[in-house]
Amino acid sequence: MGPPSPAQRMPRDADKPRRFVFVLLDSFSLLCFATALESLRIANRMGGKKIFEWKVIGEGGEQATCSAGTVFQLDDDLCELNREDTVLVCSGLDVQTATTKKVLSWLRREARKGLVMGGLCTGAYTLAKAGLLDGKRATIHWENQDSFAEEFEEVTLTKSVFVVDNNRMTTAGGTSSIDLMLKIIADYQGEDLANAVADQLIYSSIRTDQDTQRLSVPTRIGVRHPKLSQVIQIMETNIEEPISPSTLAQDVGMSTRQLERLFRRYLNRSPKRYYMELRLQKARNLLMQTDMSVINVALACGFASPSHFSKCYRAHYETTPYRERGSHAARLSN
Repeated sequence: MGPPSPAQRMPRDADKPRRFVFVLLDSFSLLCFATALESLRIANRMGGKKIFEWKVIGEGGEQATCSAGTVFQLDDDLCELNREDTVLVCSGLDVQTATTKKVLSWLRREARKGLVMGGLCTGAYTLAKAGLLDGKRATIHWENQDSFAEEFEEVTLTKSVFVVDNNRMTTAGGTSSIDLMLKIIADYQGEDLANAVADQLIYSSIRTDQDTQRLSVPTRIGVRHPKLSQVIQIMETNIEEPISPSTLAQDVGMSTRQLERLFRRYLNRSPKRYYMELRLQKARNLLMQTDMSVINVALACGFASPSHFSKCYRAHYETTPYRERGSHAARLSN
């Protein structure tokens, strides 16, 4: 029997609504916040009573701006909470900058009370930065997976839509907030209410923590060739130490020439070129989302030297890694 869910740990005072405290960080994802909040609102409506209540807070206590530029009025500053509260950190773009020292100190202080805490979208980064995911399983939006894995080795990162590990919850972003909230509603009030909420949201395919956030390789690349998909999966999991085309071909039971023809036919490029593009895409993510040095980014993506990395990067993106990082920092400061 596994550990109790966050809902099961909530006190069972039937007359007292369960309170969720949404912490909005700068440039938070509106979709993640809105779908989580709407799930609670609809649960109250379909349940015919105030089962859940919520409060929206943030640093400064005045307002928070979502990634779409819309400004939201906050209910309060980073205030004292009750032990029964559930904290949901909502973040989005440039979470590193939005994760301030004040936010981290507040999270650590409140966590000492034993509160259930969750991160929506990139909110997992903020929880991890505060040390609140150490030794736990977690997930984050696929675009941030590379940088997260590099920075937080003590967290077991998964590709699930959402993860609940004891008193910590994380989601992958997008509509995954709905899946997490439906699980909480089902655990606390039963499957019937959760299904009624899903119906109101026109949400016909409820996902569990066993579902992954990205499309399968065949769906993503539009090709349903089992051996090609298998090779691409091997490539994606071996970025730091690339595998030669001959070894890849041998691993799936074909010749190197057959593998070359397969890539040319379906993807119009060689296996070597496709592999290089995967490595460069990871490098670009790390340059934009971490403070790793360019040489460490190069090594993490399988390049033996910074000069070779820079040459390949310039050929693909028409700029150098240093300029890419500089222009990205300039865009964020504007």
